[in-house]
Amino acid sequence: MAQRIDDYALIGDHQTAALVSRHGSIDWLCLPRFDSPACFAALIGDQDNGHWRLAPKGAGACTRRGYLDDSLVLESVWETGTGTVKVIDFMPQRDRAPDVVRVVEGVSGSVEMLGVLRLRFDYGHVIPWVRRTDGHRIAVAGPDSVWLRSEPEVHTYGKDFSTRSEFTVSAGDRVAFVLTWHPSHEPRPRLIDPYHSLRSSLEDWRGWAARCRYQGPYRDAVMRSLITLKALTYAPSGGIVAAPTTSLPESPGGVRNWDYRYCWLRDSTLTLNALLRAGYREEAAAWRDWLLRAIAGDPAELQIMYGIRGERRIHEHELPWLEGYQHSAPVRVGNDAVDQRQLDVYGEVLDTFHLARSAGLPAEPHAWKIQTALMDFLESAWRDPDEGLWEVRGPRRHFVHSKVMAWVAADRAVRAIEAHPELSGDVNRWRAMRDAVHREVCDKGYDPGRSTFTQSYGSTELDAAALLIPRVGFLPADDPRVLGTIDAVRRELSEDGVIRRYTTDTDGNPDGLPGSEGAFLACSFWLADALQLAGRHKDARALFERLLAFRNDVGLLAEEYDPASGRQLGNFPQAFSHVGLVGTALTLAEGAKAD
Repeated sequence: MAQRIDDYALIGDHQTAALVSRHGSIDWLCLPRFDSPACFAALIGDQDNGHWRLAPKGAGACTRRGYLDDSLVLESVWETGTGTVKVIDFMPQRDRAPDVVRVVEGVSGSVEMLGVLRLRFDYGHVIPWVRRTDGHRIAVAGPDSVWLRSEPEVHTYGKDFSTRSEFTVSAGDRVAFVLTWHPSHEPRPRLIDPYHSLRSSLEDWRGWAARCRYQGPYRDAVMRSLITLKALTYAPSGGIVAAPTTSLPESPGGVRNWDYRYCWLRDSTLTLNALLRAGYREEAAAWRDWLLRAIAGDPAELQIMYGIRGERRIHEHELPWLEGYQHSAPVRVGNDAVDQRQLDVYGEVLDTFHLARSAGLPAEPHAWKIQTALMDFLESAWRDPDEGLWEVRGPRRHFVHSKVMAWVAADRAVRAIEAHPELSGDVNRWRAMRDAVHREVCDKGYDPGRSTFTQSYGSTELDAAALLIPRVGFLPADDPRVLGTIDAVRRELSEDGVIRRYTTDTDGNPDGLPGSEGAFLACSFWLADALQLAGRHKDARALFERLLAFRNDVGLLAEEYDPASGRQLGNFPQAFSHVGLVGTALTLAEGAKAD
């Protein structure tokens, strides 16, 4: 498909999500879960791999679009030569079966509409058998069954292995289409009233948005990011996927294409922090509880990511029948980074539980025992090399960020005992570990000649993750070593003012992959945080407002941004980017109060 990654909008039901293009086409949808095989995969293939377009006949992109109020209900408007029409897309919170609802409303004049539904199960690989019964079109293949109906009923017909509908709407007319998935061996699910579901969805979202504490100058951007995080939450478990897509490229035509439909421990601290600071304690508690269940077990076997219910097996394989987004192959399902050793996750887990305790979230009785077990393992393991935060597929190294997060783990364990003496643990031993890690990082991970922390011991390369040093409390924000690191990152990792994770075009590139990538948006938000904490308030606010301008027309951000082309890159929308936006907006607001 020719659409840009940032030409899409998101709809979802808190268990899966779909991407809708400006042309009125749903080009990505996995059913029934975020990590299920897609039934619409045109996003990473072509139209024959599945899509559902509903738009004026012969029209191109919509004239304008946007979400209704603070919701995930999308409205797209086409102004044509014969009249104006809008299509309202949403997925109601499910009772049992997932539904996609598309409501066509005539605004003025008279508009001919064309609907083309091309279902392809198993990531565009399987063409279903379609039949008609009781006003429905039913598509079945193996375990999957999809029912399509309209209200009022619209005539449909088959053509080129697709289901089509042609009809005309005039001012005041409404036609609703409902697509419902269910296991093919089960009876047809209960029918929903699409118009009642629309009203209920808007009411639910308005009530949820009203809980937001932030009322500052960037309220709309913060609210949209929080809604996006809520949309990426798998409601039954509380897990938050990194993104609802797989294999959207970090460089078009390249091989840096990964599956992000899983939950990363690296996101845990920043996500929990953003949710708590914004007033969403219920979501924060659900995320904390998901984390607690996922990590239960042998501390030596702690993974960097898990499935949306805490599954551990996420085997990576390729789908050769898909050409990839703009020929970016291979298309991958699963993620072999699950088998990597990333020692920073121990710090992120301990910090997450520290934040939960500090916020007064109810403690789970066995949570502290798991944390002490993690510390027992980390006391010896922190000296080992690892693959680091960025999941490099090159050799293991002594990454500075991993060591800093080992310090965080020890620091949070010590602080827990100091605040709650009734907790058990060898606090003196943990203090000794904390001091040892700090000394080693400052000795081996800092380049005094350039006044900056480096990516790994003995390396000259920089890493944007070093911007988190003041945020986690390893050093104060006004420490000369922190200020030097901020300046070095801005000097060496900046492209047109936004920040790359690390350098990919040098011999020191650690990730073992060809090609380059865009600027990592979360890192740019980290720079804004570091600037604000260091007292460079004007620079922080200017960078934040520049990053806001990278959002698409409905307020969404991908993983990366290419300043040269002005395009968003990578999986979309990306939770880490939206967590960064919320966190920086709150940091700026707190700084303004302090001033």
